[in-house]
Amino acid sequence: MAAETGKGRDQARGLGKMGKVAAGFRVAAVLALVVSASGALAQSVPLSPQAANTIGDDPICTDRPTKANNACSVPKGVVQIEAEALNWSRLNAGGARSDVFAYASPTIKLGLSDSSDVQLTLTPLVELRNRVAGRTASHTGFGDMFLRYKQRITAKDARFELALIPYIKAPTAKTGIGNGEWEGGISVPVQYALTDRWSLTVNPQLSLLAGAADPDERHLELQTVLNLGYQLTTRTSFAAEVWTSQNWDPSGTVRQYSADLAIAHLLGDELQLDGGVNFGLNQATADVQVYAGVSARF
Repeated sequence: MAAETGKGRDQARGLGKMGKVAAGFRVAAVLALVVSASGALAQSVPLSPQAANTIGDDPICTDRPTKANNACSVPKGVVQIEAEALNWSRLNAGGARSDVFAYASPTIKLGLSDSSDVQLTLTPLVELRNRVAGRTASHTGFGDMFLRYKQRITAKDARFELALIPYIKAPTAKTGIGNGEWEGGISVPVQYALTDRWSLTVNPQLSLLAGAADPDERHLELQTVLNLGYQLTTRTSFAAEVWTSQNWDPSGTVRQYSADLAIAHLLGDELQLDGGVNFGLNQATADVQVYAGVSARF
């Protein structure tokens, strides 16, 4: 789980069975669904003063559930846990099928100042199942650990927000689950409030990774997320995004693409439930990924 800096959104690599036609159809379908649903919701559910009173002025703000990070940081001295209850992905490649399960993966955050926090992501249990020619082989164990530091650059709740998130990955996963190498990088979420309901996030991430064939051959990977968020009510929000990873491994460049949908719902100022589904758009990306989680602030 090297690419997604501890958010649990890693994409399996290999040869899938989707072609360019299927990928194009998925993009069109996802975009059409988002546009039509958002338009209907905007007309049917206005943001009323009564609804606004149900949530305080400073509700929990998380980096879940999308691949894109938020620019917000955890308040000083506050502990926040953003836990992924379950994350499942499937990749069909050349007659083989790979399933990856991650269970109870928490990100523990501590606010260091009014504009910064430190984050530790653990994955206590990862299960990989590979099925080839009717036979299934599996690997189960602890996943890699990620340590991140977030520094918000702009003012809190500004219309334009920017943050820097450097990270390192500690190779705590056993062989077959992780690559056994230290890796790191930096993520830069850039957010802009288009209206009271709509927001746009662009989140590039540059990483220095170990080579697949020769770990000493370090190389760059660039991930980019384009995220469009919609605030249905003060409690519920939707997001649609397009994600890509360009991994310039010396043994061969790996390009991945996905179209993603996510929903988050506040049960109160300190508690959030969320979930989502990601659709692979090319042969190197997991066909589907489904996840759900909960976040709490203490």
